[in-house]
Amino acid sequence: MSMVMNMAKVTAKGQITIPADVREAIGIREGDKVLFVRMDDGSISLRNSSLEALQQAQQSFSEAAAEAGLRNEDDLASLIKQVRAERAEQV
Repeated sequence: MSMVMNMAKVTAKGQITIPADVREAIGIREGDKVLFVRMDDGSISLRNSSLEALQQAQQSFSEAAAEAGLRNEDDLASLIKQVRAERAEQV
């Protein structure tokens, strides 16, 4: 469900000030970068780029772990131990 939180006015230079309640809702502060994402329905979503990048990285790691057959932390710990042992043999 959509909800209008606030409005902003576009300046002659095409700039807007993101209202404080919107900044707070998506967790952005001064100096942060934001993403404008076009949704399937044609609307535009404003997102915190740092959080979006983190979520994309987590998704990539999750997919890579699944492809490697890592189902839990124990599987990951075993893989780390194996790789460290192999590297120690190479030295």
